[in-house]
Amino acid sequence: MTVILAAIVLFALTLLFAGMLGIAKEKLKVQEDPRVPQIMEALPNANCGACGFAGCADFARALVEQRAPCDGCPVGGSGVADRIAEVLGIEVTRSFPYRPVIHCGAHTKDKKGIVAYDGVRTCSEANVIGVTQACVYGCLGFGDCVAACNFDAMRMDEGLPVIDYEKCTGCGACVKACPRRIIELIPFKQDRMLVIACSNKEPGRLVKQVCDVGCIGCKMCQKMLADVFEIKDNLAYLNYEQYTGQEDFAPVVAKCPADVMVYFGKPKPEYTEMLADTESVGASPPGNTL
Repeated sequence: MTVILAAIVLFALTLLFAGMLGIAKEKLKVQEDPRVPQIMEALPNANCGACGFAGCADFARALVEQRAPCDGCPVGGSGVADRIAEVLGIEVTRSFPYRPVIHCGAHTKDKKGIVAYDGVRTCSEANVIGVTQACVYGCLGFGDCVAACNFDAMRMDEGLPVIDYEKCTGCGACVKACPRRIIELIPFKQDRMLVIACSNKEPGRLVKQVCDVGCIGCKMCQKMLADVFEIKDNLAYLNYEQYTGQEDFAPVVAKCPADVMVYFGKPKPEYTEMLADTESVGASPPGNTL
C-alpha cells in the first residue's frame, strides 16, 4: 500500500511540475520578430561567418536589432542586400565589395633556401617548424587557404594561391586560414586592384637573399604617388582608403625595380553595374592579373 501511495504522489508531482514548466514556457518565451524568418529566407544560409556573426540566424536577428548593415552578407551580395532592405523597410547604402588579395608574389622558382619538408603538409604546421624556406614572411605554399575555401574559388599554382573572382564571395575564410597573414580583404574599387605582392619587412639587401621578387623598400612608389603609397618597416603599402581608381599606376609599376606590383581581379559580375555607377571608378590600368 505504501508503495502504491508513493507512486501516486510521484505521478501527481510529475504532472504538477510538467504543468508549471508549460506555463513558464509560455510566460517567459521571447517573441521572435516576424521579420527574422523573412530575412532568413532571403539569406543564402551558407553559415560561413563572413558577416561577423555566428551564422545566418544570428545575422538575421542582428539586422532586425539594427546591429548589422543590410549589405553585411558578402556571399549574398547586392541582391540579398536589396531583399533584406525591403523586409526592413529601409534603403540600402551601396558599398564596394571586399575581396581577398595575396601579399606575396613568389612562386616556387622565386623562393630561395627551400628545405626538404617531411612534416604534415599544411601551412599552419610548416609555419610552426619554420624551416621550409628562407623567407619567414612569404607564402608557404601548402594551400591551407585553398582547403578553407567553401566556394572552390582558390587553387595552388607553382607554390602560390590563385583566386577565381568569378566564384569568390569575400567570406574571408582564406584570410583566417593563412598563418603568415599574407591574405587581406580589400575594397575592389575597380575591376582590377593593384597590390603589393610582398610581406617581407627586412631591409632590401636581406630580402634579395631570400627571394627574387621581394620588395626592397626603395621608396620609388612613394616618391611618385605619395597620396596612396607609403613605406613602413622597409615595405611598400597601398592605402586603399585613399585609392580612388583614378590614379595612373602604369609609370609606378614600370619603375618598380622589384616587380612586386601586380593586379588582382575581377569581382563578381553582379557588382559591375554598381562599380560603373560610382564616380571613383576609372578604367582598368594595364598589368598582370592573378
